[in-house]
Amino acid sequence: MAAGTDQATAAALQDWLNNREDAQGSAKAAAALLPLLAESSDPLLQQIYAQRDYLSKKSMWIFGGDGWAYDIGYGGLDHVLASGENVNVLVFDTEVYSNTGGQSSKSTPTAAIAKFSVTGKKTKKKDLGKMAMSYGYVYVAQIAMGADMNQTLRALREAEAYDGPSLVIAYSHCINHGIKAGMNKGLEEQAKAVKAGYWHLYNPALQASGQNPFTLDSKEPTGDLREFLMGEVRYDSLRKIDPTHAEELFAKTAQDAKERYEGYKRLAEQE
Repeated sequence: MAAGTDQATAAALQDWLNNREDAQGSAKAAAALLPLLAESSDPLLQQIYAQRDYLSKKSMWIFGGDGWAYDIGYGGLDHVLASGENVNVLVFDTEVYSNTGGQSSKSTPTAAIAKFSVTGKKTKKKDLGKMAMSYGYVYVAQIAMGADMNQTLRALREAEAYDGPSLVIAYSHCINHGIKAGMNKGLEEQAKAVKAGYWHLYNPALQASGQNPFTLDSKEPTGDLREFLMGEVRYDSLRKIDPTHAEELFAKTAQDAKERYEGYKRLAEQE
């Protein structure tokens, strides 16, 4: 702090230091500090005033798709999350390489047809959220705006407020899904995915809070998973190509979804 700084300015500077990692707090502290800096003739305080656009905490996010996050860029993503730095990551999970023509990725679920898995993917979807949770200091949430807008907003706010790495995985409808109702019904399709138990919502607290570090926001599935699958060409076309093989993979898809939900329930029930 510059020599001779008056008490009001010193107090305002300290208030900014105390709140610099909080978006709303830093903005409020900066608003109180700026008039004092503008009036000061101290060279150091003038330098701070010249950089006043940086006094409010900025929202820093990395945006990417599942092909990057689950697959070819996973090593980099893992490095960023493991670093412990205060960075937010939002993954748009379309369950396929959308930008490069619809190739299968590690996010593609069992039975879905995509390039390189034209007879339906045989293996289950990678659980990126669980892998990130294993660090114990990464905020992880899974969202679907069409299913629960409030949960989506809450997760994004908590991720932003968390002083550390955050990962939010968003179910994202895509033209490669072949939604029979049309892409204009994408949000409704997201709601169906959650209701059928195909996609799950969670919004965990953290161990440091003294609470269970996992909160499952999805309710027990009440929708028809088979009906949901048949509403998208990426699944229904497999039935037309090879009905017997399709039924086998659809059964595995249903089992995978059930196992994921039961696993999340166990996490939520831990004391």
